[in-house]
Amino acid sequence: MGRHGEGYHNAAQTYYGTPAWNCYWAEVDGNATASWDDADLTPNGVAQAQIANDFWRHEIAVQHIPFPQSYYTSPLTRCLRTANITFFGLDLPAYYPFVPTVRELLRESISIHTCDHRSNRTYIHERFPTYHIDPDLTETDELWNGVTAETTAAQDARSKRVLDSVFSTDDHTWVSFTSHSGEIGSILRVLGHRSFSLNTGAVIPVLVKAQFLPSGPAPASPPYTTSTHCAAPPVTSIATLDQGCVCSGTASAGITTRIDTTTSSAVHTPSAGTGPAVPGYNSTRNALHHTASFPRATSTCL
Repeated sequence: MGRHGEGYHNAAQTYYGTPAWNCYWAEVDGNATASWDDADLTPNGVAQAQIANDFWRHEIAVQHIPFPQSYYTSPLTRCLRTANITFFGLDLPAYYPFVPTVRELLRESISIHTCDHRSNRTYIHERFPTYHIDPDLTETDELWNGVTAETTAAQDARSKRVLDSVFSTDDHTWVSFTSHSGEIGSILRVLGHRSFSLNTGAVIPVLVKAQFLPSGPAPASPPYTTSTHCAAPPVTSIATLDQGCVCSGTASAGITTRIDTTTSSAVHTPSAGTGPAVPGYNSTRNALHHTASFPRATSTCL
């Protein structure tokens, strides 16, 4: 399992600091210089994905490690691009080509952060035309609403569903997932693995023994919760509280409604530079609209 490279949301979190990020900036689409709604990769994130590509190239040539036989990726832009860069140009066998399947349930923790809001299906197909998009992926994002967020229990139930789906329909041995810090952590919990935090662009190998068991009732999906945030940059936040934003102004107790900064989710315009000229990636349709220069991120948007 590989985590995406650094995205503009990671850089923004470092720039603003975690209290201001969680309580206000993560709930808006971006600032005057960058967008992080369905955040794209920063130049540093592209470089991290290229390091993963170099690692695979070396291990295949020198160590003769097994090739991935199937590829799956989150539908969020930062993962779609990371997977593309990571596996482009490798000496892969023709019978195991890099044609990833885009799976809705491999996405990041569904929070009120706009970085966790995915672009529509048409955008994904146009930008990554060789990717296989799972039939269950709806045209628009029906899971994110900017108001409620899934709990840890809800995310783990989602992760179990995607694992059950993959293992019941894919008979390959070596499977690649490109996902997110929070979702990989959830998958590890579901598998009974010890907790392991991945930096952006990092990879963790996991050995899984899958067994077919008698089918039972579908597990219930725990309800989502409402999160409190600020209508303007906060004074601070209280780390020991789940919803500890200390807001300023008349709404000092915080709000639970969206900070609306968008008019349409029909077409997503990414905030990163043009991608590599590789098969399966279409960069010509994406106009650039950022001039951000954030420091490198050391923390994540979960």
